[in-house]
Amino acid sequence: MEAAAAFAFLIAVVPACGIAMAATPWITPKRECFGVTVPPSAQNDARIRAIKRRFALRCLIVSAIAGAVTAGVGAQAQSHADAFTATLVAAALSCTLIPFAFMLKARKQVMAIKRERGWQAEQRMAAAVIVEGDIPHAIPLVWNLLYLPVALIVIAIGIIAYPSMPDTIPMHADFAGNVNRFAPKSIGVVFGFPVGLVAFMAAAFTFSHWAMTCSKRPSDPNAPAASALAYGLFARAQSIFLLVTGLCLTSAIGIGFMLSSAGVMTLGQCGAVIAIACIPVLVGSIALSLVYGQSGSRLLRRMQTRSEDDSMPADDDAHWKLGVFYCNPDDPSIWLPERFGVGWTLNFGRPAVWACIVGPSALTIALAVACMTLAG
Repeated sequence: MEAAAAFAFLIAVVPACGIAMAATPWITPKRECFGVTVPPSAQNDARIRAIKRRFALRCLIVSAIAGAVTAGVGAQAQSHADAFTATLVAAALSCTLIPFAFMLKARKQVMAIKRERGWQAEQRMAAAVIVEGDIPHAIPLVWNLLYLPVALIVIAIGIIAYPSMPDTIPMHADFAGNVNRFAPKSIGVVFGFPVGLVAFMAAAFTFSHWAMTCSKRPSDPNAPAASALAYGLFARAQSIFLLVTGLCLTSAIGIGFMLSSAGVMTLGQCGAVIAIACIPVLVGSIALSLVYGQSGSRLLRRMQTRSEDDSMPADDDAHWKLGVFYCNPDDPSIWLPERFGVGWTLNFGRPAVWACIVGPSALTIALAVACMTLAG
């Protein structure tokens, strides 16, 4: 049963990636289309709408094929674990990279229409919004102190259960739930992996939360107050969801691994618990995207009237390479909202960005090395 739960979640991730990509053109701000700056009326243009429909259909076809192949191989996963792992990775990549290629093609078509229609920003407009008072923000970073009780609970379980733990600790299991790797019981093995993983995940979630609070706040010059409110609500919802997600996952992983070391549950059952904990994360992220849109774009559409300004206050296309990589040395911002997708990205034109890339990468490599060392 626990293996089935883990398989179901892993297989569901594949089509979910494709579905999320297919929905992206409808959850981005109306002044953007496939990473191209356009006037709001472009969203009602027949050719633009056709491009969006074709993109979505192609993404759904790719995700359906990848999901079917993964499910087929997954049915034999217990006897062909390596094949299932390779298929899962290849399918997940295909549901990301192939739609990205579709996006680049659609972006090229939108850019051609933009040139043909003469859509351009006649003058750059900016809006200054005082982000205070009733305008919502991401929740304060102090909320991340809630990860400390999780770590303390994991440590407490380990201290209580350590004397009765077996001489060998299970470290790895196959897809059937059979343990195929053990390590001699020691303080480092029992506490190092689960506590270290909880600490790493807490740091990663806190870092992501910090990025939200440091991000450049987008503003529509034609609706500065409404756009500030929409983005504030979006950032608040995302930060709350990130915190809840982090607490759920760190608790499931840390406590689950500690209980499996104590023999209270098997590694297979631990994996099933983690997979079940990931389900609301997957569903919640999709729901937030559909309700709020990128940077609160769907909220903003409901706030504005039909007689809104159809101008293009600014055009930053030159700074968005391939529609997704922002590079502007003159922009002091390090973090800013993505242009195609939901979330935040980096300003690769700023040297400080590399600290945000190298630092987390080094910590990830260090954790992987430590885990392999502990597992023998």
